[in-house]
Amino acid sequence: MANVPLWLSRSQILGFRRRVGSLEERLPMGVSALRRAAWAGLQDSMPRAALLSIHARIAGTNPATWEHRSLVQLWGPRFNNYVVAAKDRAIFSLGRLPENAQRRARANDIASRLQAFLGGRRLPFDQAGQAIRGNPNMLRYAAPTGTVLMRWDGARQAVVWNVPAPDMDPRGARLELARRYLHVFGPATASSFGGWAGILPAEAVVAVAELSSELTPVRTPFGDAWILTEDEKAIRSKSQNPAPARLLPSGDTYYLLWEDDRKLLVPETKHRAALWTTRVWPGALLVAGEIVGTWRRSASAVSIEAWRRLSPAERKAVEGEAVSLPLPALSGPIAINWSP
Repeated sequence: MANVPLWLSRSQILGFRRRVGSLEERLPMGVSALRRAAWAGLQDSMPRAALLSIHARIAGTNPATWEHRSLVQLWGPRFNNYVVAAKDRAIFSLGRLPENAQRRARANDIASRLQAFLGGRRLPFDQAGQAIRGNPNMLRYAAPTGTVLMRWDGARQAVVWNVPAPDMDPRGARLELARRYLHVFGPATASSFGGWAGILPAEAVVAVAELSSELTPVRTPFGDAWILTEDEKAIRSKSQNPAPARLLPSGDTYYLLWEDDRKLLVPETKHRAALWTTRVWPGALLVAGEIVGTWRRSASAVSIEAWRRLSPAERKAVEGEAVSLPLPALSGPIAINWSP
């Protein structure tokens, strides 16, 4: 009789994702902790989102932590602004380099033009883009070459510059990118990997197929998927006590999900619509291991909307998270507004 794939429950999946995502207990500050927090990259398309994602995972985060010497900023998956470990630059750049010859040639051409124009300088995004292609957004297509870094502080225009190409084979980088995705977002499929990474579906299928000897098939409440075989023991184990509360910023890795994965994380349709809006996503309110609301910030005012009545202890934990947010240049203390 054929082997029956391992069945994984919702609680097992979410508990595993919280543990590998360092959302059950904060890590002590350090280079290894920062790399672990950014294992699948930290999306930073909203001002200082990566900083707040680090704060949710690492103790002692301060307003400058996102610029730690061990981190870099680049256009990563889906050409979004990401903060990643400097050691992992190749994975999040070359791992997305197109297989198609024409698309790869375009990436290399833009990268070469940018390098020739900059000549070792650092220049604003618009200025550099208009000089070499007329459309600054075209610079993003050079990012998968691994030769373009950027700095965006959320207030001013991004600055771009060139760095040497990473010393890594693009194929190896693609496979490691898939491993990172399967570890942090698993169980997962080739389709979901391709959507997250922003690569063609066929390229994602090939990458996951090449990892087949490292994967174990599983069944989830929403169908068949894969996990890394080395993660099987961890995903079977019981979840530890989840953190009392975490405020996850817009685009945080824990809920950077699509389709059925969203249903798994947030079962109610109306709540999914409130979290994954058609415009800018709010932050997610994580309480005792479940997303139970949303939050937004304007300067020093934090507005929180809970989907259920929170206990006094839960509200206290949430407020403690809010006032500890390492936000730069605030004119006063953080004020919390609850709704309802």
